[in-house]
Amino acid sequence: MLFLDPGGGARVLLYNNSKQSREREKCTNIMMNISSISTTLLVILVCCTQSSSGFAPTHTTSTRIPQTTQLHATSNNDNTLKLFSPCKINLFLRIIGKRPDGFHDLASLFQAVGFGDTLTISKLSSDTKAKKDEFTCNMDGVPTDQSNLVLRALELMRQKTNNKDVYFNADLFKRVPAQAGLGGGSANAATAMWGANELMGRPATLDEMIDWSAELGSDITFFLSRGTAYCTGRGEIMTPIEPPLPAGAKLSIVKPDLGLSTPKVFKALDYDQLSTEDGQKLCDIFLKEGVVDTQDEYYINDLEQPAFDCLPELKALKEDLLQVKGFDHVMMSGSGTSIFCIGEADDHDAFVKEFDSREGVSVFNAEFINRNEDCWFESPN
Repeated sequence: MLFLDPGGGARVLLYNNSKQSREREKCTNIMMNISSISTTLLVILVCCTQSSSGFAPTHTTSTRIPQTTQLHATSNNDNTLKLFSPCKINLFLRIIGKRPDGFHDLASLFQAVGFGDTLTISKLSSDTKAKKDEFTCNMDGVPTDQSNLVLRALELMRQKTNNKDVYFNADLFKRVPAQAGLGGGSANAATAMWGANELMGRPATLDEMIDWSAELGSDITFFLSRGTAYCTGRGEIMTPIEPPLPAGAKLSIVKPDLGLSTPKVFKALDYDQLSTEDGQKLCDIFLKEGVVDTQDEYYINDLEQPAFDCLPELKALKEDLLQVKGFDHVMMSGSGTSIFCIGEADDHDAFVKEFDSREGVSVFNAEFINRNEDCWFESPN
């Protein structure tokens, strides 16, 4: 049986010898006296032996390797990880103001969502004398050179942990579209950091990775939380919400093919139209009332105005979604262009048929997710 070792990787838990001997003696005595049911007793006693000899119960989730992160041997005796890379929505997004460095201060409640990509990562064998990482991706248009956040994350981990001779093979199967406001690329980077740390034997602590992640981008830090976090600064100052919001809350994500770059959205921002609600107050309301019972007036995204000004058809799409019966709240995520709908449509099939059949529009059904400590996110599917 494999368990996650505090130092990283997998280890085998062995029987305690003294307990094992007592259990074997007990088994022998019973088998001699009740031979007619020997097979049944053997099964029972093996289970008892495992339970009394240091094996963790199979339902334990905080220490065992979850299905999506389970290590398995490759042909060159390296380890391979297959990791789910989730996306996020912003339950509210306040833009506080522009900073001297050109960035903007924000306040936002981030939530991880069970729609995402898959990153398969392994260490390259030292026999190959590799001098660089290998990276592939299924989605056209995704760069596979050093500008990709996955490769940048691997290089960051290599340098920060002083494992400068360790290189990786990474394959990214993408589902999350670009320019969606869902943080797909940021999640890929955080997932690569986690995976590299596991394969190198956990040389870095979670707090260290959180600190380092800000060097790569603003949203990456969030994905190292357990699934819910209040983020400020550029987004890199993270206050984890413990416990995170409950997993399983349903939502639909509607994404038009039209994209908007974040710089373009901020360039169109009208500061006079910004909300005046305090970010911490909004966070407190969401955590007290829950995502369903929080009033619409607190579902604030200051970037809707510039995004809708740039793409009036995006505003029209939101107005159409507001007419769908059953959804509790409808709002754009991040800088767009995805619009999320909390809850479930009364007539789900009709909703999907109407919007997914529209030219240039895709519908993704998802739910809130979180993770246990020492485990990575798992796909709910």
